[in-house]
Amino acid sequence: MGKIIVAGLNSSSHGREIMKESIQEAASHVVHELERFLSALGTIASIAPLLGLLGTVIGMIKVFSEIMLQGTGNANVLAGGISEALITTAAGLAVAIPALMFHRYFQRKVDTLLVEMEQEAIKLVEIVHGDRAVDYE
Repeated sequence: MGKIIVAGLNSSSHGREIMKESIQEAASHVVHELERFLSALGTIASIAPLLGLLGTVIGMIKVFSEIMLQGTGNANVLAGGISEALITTAAGLAVAIPALMFHRYFQRKVDTLLVEMEQEAIKLVEIVHGDRAVDYE
């Protein structure tokens, strides 16, 4: 919020429209900084289950290869491949679920901050240009 207020106050002597443009430009930089890591977090949340599924498929391929080579008589070999498949699935979900929760939480937090910054920037423009009394809340 500080960067936006400074940008607005620095350009306040140039008129209302220039002040609004300065605030919008500063706000776009602030938004970019706030959303900087959100796309990476969203990508992790999307890709982790797919990697778990890939591990599942690879584990099942190993199981079927062993069945083809040794038959169904060796339960240890089958259990190892199935275990590998389940571990990768669980690992993928263990990464994806918290990543998705944090992604949604931080996305909502950024959206809330943006609304608050927009409201405060409008107040600033109105106060500086005499359309609103100073509110000391």
